[in-house]
Amino acid sequence: MSDTPINANPAKPLTPAARRALEEANARRAAEGPPASTGEEGGPKGPEPTRFGDWERKGVAVDF
Repeated sequence: MSDTPINANPAKPLTPAARRALEEANARRAAEGPPASTGEEGGPKGPEPTRFGDWERKGVAVDF
């Protein structure tokens, strides 16, 4: 296994400062844990409107 930190470009040589910064960032991410899922409240029912290009309210589709 390589000693290259996560998110480092394997094609570029790392300076000691860059290696230290990547290792510190990875340690902070690991300490935070996964982000909390809040979920959506009051959102549209059915397919995602931004994906299909229109919103439907009270049976009327509104394109934007």
